[in-house]
Amino acid sequence: MNDVSQILIPPSTTVREAIEVINRGAMQIALVIDGSRRLLGTVTDGDIRRALLKGFTLEHSVEKVFNREPFVVHANISRESVFQLMNLNRLHQIPVVDSEFHIIGIQLWEESTENRCRENPIVIMAGGKGLRLRPHTEHCPKPMLPVAGKPMLEHIIERARNEGFCHFIISIRHLGHIIEKYFEDGRRFGVKIKYLHETQPLGTAGALSLLTPPPSIPILVTNGDVLTNIRYGDILDYHVTNKAIATMAVRQYEWQHPLGVVQTDGIDLVGLEEKPIYRTQVNAGIYVLDPTSLKYFIINEKCDMPSLFDRLKEGKHRTIVFPMHEIWLDVGKPEDYIHSETLEFLQPSPNPPSSKQ
Repeated sequence: MNDVSQILIPPSTTVREAIEVINRGAMQIALVIDGSRRLLGTVTDGDIRRALLKGFTLEHSVEKVFNREPFVVHANISRESVFQLMNLNRLHQIPVVDSEFHIIGIQLWEESTENRCRENPIVIMAGGKGLRLRPHTEHCPKPMLPVAGKPMLEHIIERARNEGFCHFIISIRHLGHIIEKYFEDGRRFGVKIKYLHETQPLGTAGALSLLTPPPSIPILVTNGDVLTNIRYGDILDYHVTNKAIATMAVRQYEWQHPLGVVQTDGIDLVGLEEKPIYRTQVNAGIYVLDPTSLKYFIINEKCDMPSLFDRLKEGKHRTIVFPMHEIWLDVGKPEDYIHSETLEFLQPSPNPPSSKQ
């Protein structure tokens, strides 16, 4: 059972603040309590994603977002029974309460699956030239640029490995031999790595046409220059639960107009908005694809991921979005590369204090 002191919040907490608590607590959940530490409900990643899809903003209170009827267990229930309940109901976490619903702790599903290997392969697109990041990429493939002491690609693989993913396929072209030499078959990193060799530019998705043999289970695809603290298993589970052929991770992007915006009807002024903020959803470069989606590729033909989604929609298949609230950075420009060094979740953990006196 885990300590919950870092994930307790009152109902007045904003969605933005709840996200910070969830990220800081690293348990994918915040517990909503009253003044006497009685559990009122829970806020999970999933609750926040659903709220964002409904139009809630990050400044809304969690009062209308949190789950008021969460699964809970009492402290006297055996650990085995707790994990059986979690498995039956597909729960990642479950609060532990006393007879009066005061929160005592929390059980995490990952504690029962520490050695489980997820069979779904992760394909990492790493074949681009990274032209906007020259001169850094003249002699180094962009995904191999160092961030916090190791290549971006290594951060991606390690994060996925720590969730139980163990099969990786890296698509390479520009200076691909550097990537192969560094990672080899993945054994040094505790995973298995294979490679797709692009003989010509195939876009952000075309290399998937080279998968041999074709996968029989959903695959996760990520760009090799996307740094995020997303849990890859969450988007995979979301995809399977929603029975989609393809899922795209999306991130809310905010842009504030630097000037007042005037609405007119002919020469009549009908409205004036001072420096409005526009919110849109942008493609985050992370996807889950069902094996049947691969039949929409032509082998060794260029195809970008948006084009694949268009083809799938034209084929009357269900394509969905996975709203992200996690930290996310697409390292495409020099200023992005500079910013990548400030991402706290990539920084090495501090050494534990010495026991020597």
